[in-house]
Amino acid sequence: MKKINTVKMDPFIRNDQYNFIKFQTGSLVRGHANIKDGNVLDALKSNALDQVLNLFPDLGNCQKTLLCQMVEVEDGSEATRFLAELKPYVIPFQHVTAEKAKKLFSKVKKLKTPDFGQIDFSGYSYLGWNDAGSGRKYMIVDIEGKLTGIHGTIKPGNKKGICSICNRTEEIGLFMARVKSGKETYTDRGNYICYDSEKCNENMMTLDHLNDFVEQLTKY
Repeated sequence: MKKINTVKMDPFIRNDQYNFIKFQTGSLVRGHANIKDGNVLDALKSNALDQVLNLFPDLGNCQKTLLCQMVEVEDGSEATRFLAELKPYVIPFQHVTAEKAKKLFSKVKKLKTPDFGQIDFSGYSYLGWNDAGSGRKYMIVDIEGKLTGIHGTIKPGNKKGICSICNRTEEIGLFMARVKSGKETYTDRGNYICYDSEKCNENMMTLDHLNDFVEQLTKY
């Protein structure tokens, strides 16, 4: 695989899109390891590239050149190098500090937060963490550029199931949140989601399910 030469570009790949590209790249590696028919392999490469390019309707020439290098990936080391080349072009989640988190969860007393200074924000579609002591999960989501805090209780199910956010099979827990259902009324709504938000972010290959989840908890 040739080294990618591109001009300086702004980040244009979301975390979920990066994960999808990673998945398709992995399929190419597996294809080269298992498929002997050149025509079948070419079809696999063409299909994988088409699916990736369809994520980006307004690609510039340099962006397209960068992504098209995917079809040259044949083994694990080349996949690692290609994905590393893409990483600088992943759009980071909005930077969050402990002070900003406390404002988003202003009604929560003694809010415990992760060390945001140690977080690589380019690896997230949302931020989420558990407070094991209180049995709560806190989530920070980006709604049209505005950060919103969502919190509720979560019980580890000690079982695997489909997560409502990443739509993958992982260890899930029942997340329950009290949401406004009218001017002066509230209701409890529950969803089975990944107990581990880190794993959930690694699994996400589309924002569709996250957007549906957020809408259920923020609109009435």
